[in-house]
Amino acid sequence: MIRPPRRRLRDLGLSIGRFDVGPHNAITDVVGVRVGHHTLSRGKGRRKVGDGPVRTGVTAILPNGGDIFTDRLVAGHFVLNGAGEMSGLTQLAEWGLLETPILLTNTLSVGVASQGAIAWMLDKHPTIGVEHDVIIPLVGECDDSFLNDIGGNHVKVDHVKAALDAARSGPVAEGCVGGGTGMVSFDLKGGIGTSSRVLPAELGGYTLGVLVMTNVGRLEDLRVDGIPVGREVAPLFAEAARRPNLYGSIIAVMATDAPLATPQINRVCKRIALGLGRVGSYAAHGSGEIIMGFSTANVIPRDRRLRVYRLDALADWAIDPLYQAAIECTEEAVVNALCAAVPTDGVDGRVVPALPLEALVEVWHRYQRDNLQPLRHSRD
Repeated sequence: MIRPPRRRLRDLGLSIGRFDVGPHNAITDVVGVRVGHHTLSRGKGRRKVGDGPVRTGVTAILPNGGDIFTDRLVAGHFVLNGAGEMSGLTQLAEWGLLETPILLTNTLSVGVASQGAIAWMLDKHPTIGVEHDVIIPLVGECDDSFLNDIGGNHVKVDHVKAALDAARSGPVAEGCVGGGTGMVSFDLKGGIGTSSRVLPAELGGYTLGVLVMTNVGRLEDLRVDGIPVGREVAPLFAEAARRPNLYGSIIAVMATDAPLATPQINRVCKRIALGLGRVGSYAAHGSGEIIMGFSTANVIPRDRRLRVYRLDALADWAIDPLYQAAIECTEEAVVNALCAAVPTDGVDGRVVPALPLEALVEVWHRYQRDNLQPLRHSRD
């Protein structure tokens, strides 16, 4: 059986929001940001801990075009619901600085992902922990145990280093790749998704991008640009396909070239939570919605000879368009993950279906034609 090709939301002729997207509609549209994946997918049948089946991986985000250890960036975060983890976030919150790559993987591989990032950085900076402070890598997680033999600890240090070495600018692979390989979102196959927005010149001309590892939500809650797509497509799927008693989590990473201070980045990250709400997440009790962000506009050099450094910062009143861009990017990034992901089998013969793209397009146009959703924003 030949499956029809998977396509991103805009490749289907659909779009979200008012602002233009960047050249790749990805977090990598922020100059210097790079993304790499290492995917682990093998085996079928009954779970045998240590053997598989394996549906997992690592996604790496390199925040700038140079060396993040030497040229640190201003960063911030927001935790909507804390039933999840991002190691290194406590230090980031205290200092407001980003000094390591960002890794995304499964819950039980946070430790090895941190080890891999440390090994990768020590290869480049052997004086870490000798002449310089130690590092605490940023590693975000979601639980992929519905499809993956998570207890088998299949992610290894070399896999983490491979994802970091694979990081590139340009288009970003989405769906069942890297850390998103085994993720389930809105009872459908989820994974990695990304989107970007470019503000018009009169609003600063800044670029903002979001990348998500989405493993969150219930099918009946899924909305796309306000349309209840989940309820509309639910009859296509048997109830047995749903995850019992699982809601999941999501990690979101925001990048921008707008000059923002840490409190301002924190505020943008809060708006990403609004984007998650628009697509249908209500941040359930057992769910982790963890968001971090950074700006590439200011570099804080690791140079102890500098007693004073100066930063540019956008006026608070001028940030509103970035708030809206963050919401738009987040919603579209989640939908892109669903559009890109393919039906996936996993442990114990479980199969998670993919979002039916033809049904998505039909529902979208029917709601537009019958005026069953609010009118879309017009451009300013």
